[in-house]
Amino acid sequence: MTTITNTGYDFQGQLLEACSCDVLCPCWIGENPDSGACYAFNAYNFDPGEINGVDVTGLSYVRVVIIPGNVLAAKTWKIVQYVDERATPEQERAILDAFEGRLGGPLADFWGLIDEVLATHRAPIDHETVNGKGRLRVGDAVYAEMEPYRGPDGSVTTLHNSLFSTIAGAPAYVSKAQTHTVALPQYGMEWSYTDRNAIQSDYRFTYRP
Repeated sequence: MTTITNTGYDFQGQLLEACSCDVLCPCWIGENPDSGACYAFNAYNFDPGEINGVDVTGLSYVRVVIIPGNVLAAKTWKIVQYVDERATPEQERAILDAFEGRLGGPLADFWGLIDEVLATHRAPIDHETVNGKGRLRVGDAVYAEMEPYRGPDGSVTTLHNSLFSTIAGAPAYVSKAQTHTVALPQYGMEWSYTDRNAIQSDYRFTYRP
């Protein structure tokens, strides 16, 4: 068995997330998805980032998800995960060690929700946030465009202290995805939505064992 030297992680960047629920997704307050199941993706870029002593700045990680019921039920999610094709083998290993929970901390807690990894792929990932608008493209598999809601003064509408969050400790920007398409029929993941729930955030994950 390979022993992992663990120095933890410290990375930040932008989260882009969209799902099949109406705005706002009930999962964030621990309620059941609108249609009984939630079809989603979570996309993280690292700007900057260090994982287990490896610099991952400028790279991205994306998880395409089927949640069959309540989001908080342990060992229920099925995922296909993508690592930025620009990652070296060392960077890819560091990213997967963190997001698959082997390094501990909040990402290990999050990994407890996942039942099955259907596949892990490398792919070109285009993850952009410009003037509050987010766009994600993962090869030919995922495409989405989204932008946040804003208050009367033009400030972004935020969600704080929700029961569930893919970005523990950071406020989420309540958003709408004008386009959200996933084309992975080989894994039973094939959907296309317009004007459904989306979340954006500036986040930071820090853990030192």
